[in-house]
Amino acid sequence: MDMPSTRWILRALVAFAVVGLFVPAGMAAVTYDPDDETSLQRGTVTDRANGSTVISVQGFHFQGEGNRKKPARLVSVDERGETEWVYDGEKRGATWFYDVDPLDNGNLFVVSTRPGKTLTYELNPETQERVWEEEFDIVDTHDATMLNDEEIAVANMREWNDSAGRSDDRIFIYNRTTDEITWEWYFRDHYDINTDGGMNDDWSHVNDIEAVGDEHLLLSPRNFDQAILVNRTSGEIDLRLGSDDNHDVLNEQHNPDFMMSEDGNPVILVADSENHRVVEYEYVDNDSESNASGNVSQAVSSDGEWVQTWEVGEGQLTWPRDADRLPNGNTLITDTMNHRVIEVTPQGEIVWEYYATWGPYDAERVAHGGGSNGPTTSDMGTEGSYELSGSAGISPGEGDRVSFSNWIVGPFLDTPLEEPVGEFATVWGHLTPWIRPAWLSSWGFVYAVLGALLLAGWAAAELVVNRGHIRRRVAATRQRL
Repeated sequence: MDMPSTRWILRALVAFAVVGLFVPAGMAAVTYDPDDETSLQRGTVTDRANGSTVISVQGFHFQGEGNRKKPARLVSVDERGETEWVYDGEKRGATWFYDVDPLDNGNLFVVSTRPGKTLTYELNPETQERVWEEEFDIVDTHDATMLNDEEIAVANMREWNDSAGRSDDRIFIYNRTTDEITWEWYFRDHYDINTDGGMNDDWSHVNDIEAVGDEHLLLSPRNFDQAILVNRTSGEIDLRLGSDDNHDVLNEQHNPDFMMSEDGNPVILVADSENHRVVEYEYVDNDSESNASGNVSQAVSSDGEWVQTWEVGEGQLTWPRDADRLPNGNTLITDTMNHRVIEVTPQGEIVWEYYATWGPYDAERVAHGGGSNGPTTSDMGTEGSYELSGSAGISPGEGDRVSFSNWIVGPFLDTPLEEPVGEFATVWGHLTPWIRPAWLSSWGFVYAVLGALLLAGWAAAELVVNRGHIRRRVAATRQRL
């Protein structure tokens, strides 16, 4: 067979492959009906929830542009998994929604952002009006918490000091009455500057702050792979779970909750985001006497060690970012990139499920207030590692099914291939769900990308093979001109 014939056969094969890769995207575009899009929908509900669940949906926003099919919003869901009301961020000046906490008076404390600003306010869910609001000139804050009627504790991430060439990531307490910052705590004063590869404009990525009694704050410096308990009086870190780059314990976690066992042991329940699981650790000191009084300072002063007591959903959850222990012993989990919130038993059975696109961040069972207020795993006697079961598996959440993001990220986590293949897999798993068109499935998007790459490679190869012919044509054209 001569060379020209071989080239035409190769071209035909490549053309056939390109068309085949683009077919799923084309069929999806033709058959897509926005009215059929599942954006807010009940999943599995075998047990009625105890009242309403409020969910903050982060939404999609990139370089100043939002996506109407992926809006930032607050959603209230009833005990049967039916939508009660929706608070649309696009109409309220919110680029993102992050933490939301039920208040004792029935209102909600909300954290949202817009470019260059953080907005915190008290929202009346019945009137959907703001009772009061405070705006801070800080960027992309994920969490703040009300300490009392006057004081707000703020997790101030991405606070880069350009003139000093350093990170000023911090925690501060703001008094609404005096309009003053009354307390500050800087990460650079307590961490080596080389932590997480060195200071940058998103050094700590502290994404959560929780009051523990009157003396402590539980913080989540995500990029440092740890949860820390800071003493407000001494400024010292009294307790630390995890360490930088020790991904066996935590891997870029979100929203840890502090609990105490019946024996007075500190317990942390946390959404272990990059390990795609929810995990619980108990701080055990076998040589000390029981701290049955539940005194936090006494508990953290002992010389103990962290023991993993429970995990659920490893490899089935996709980038979970919140987990709350409920009084009935179940756990309410925000499964962000499966776009759902689930309530699971200690053994992993899903008894309540709600799909909330795009990218839910936080979920709270309103009747129980914010955070965890249920029994620990050791107190229930349910220690162990459990798989999820019982999901409805409704699109756009992946449920028990395997999405492409899970498929590509999972095999490369914590392996010798982690750099650069694992890094690419993780970036892909995080980025594509946000940029993928709403009408295109995960695999359809992959096929389209591969088709585009193959088409580009074909074009480059044609240029190389035909460069002599192209040069002659260009020369002939110049001569005619």
